[in-house]
Amino acid sequence: MLYDTVDRAKVEEMVHRFYADVLKDDILSPYFTKALGSDLKSGKWHEHLNTLIGFWLLMMNAEIGYKGDPFPPHAFLGQMYRETFERWLILFKNVVEGMFVPEIAQKFYKKADILAEQFIENLGIDEEEED
Repeated sequence: MLYDTVDRAKVEEMVHRFYADVLKDDILSPYFTKALGSDLKSGKWHEHLNTLIGFWLLMMNAEIGYKGDPFPPHAFLGQMYRETFERWLILFKNVVEGMFVPEIAQKFYKKADILAEQFIENLGIDEEEED
């Protein structure tokens, strides 16, 4: 049964499912294991996952809790490409579509797509590929 509401427990489940998939992915896993390790139960991951839970609650429910800019922690993860973000979006879409009714899954995905485009712009990825 797909969820038709968004609350802390569901966002927590979504974030944990997504990053479990990320760690199994050949393209994305190296970025995250380099920065956070490969154990989702570690302190670094715990902090990261809690930050993301707060971020998505803010994005989806305007729930206060997340403060900051999501870009800076990702700026030094190594060379990224448009394909890196496309892969991130595919995994994200698969998770949200597997958990939420279509209207909510689409809302999550739309926000993730905007975020990915902002990261691509901030990292100057398309400019680098044109050189």
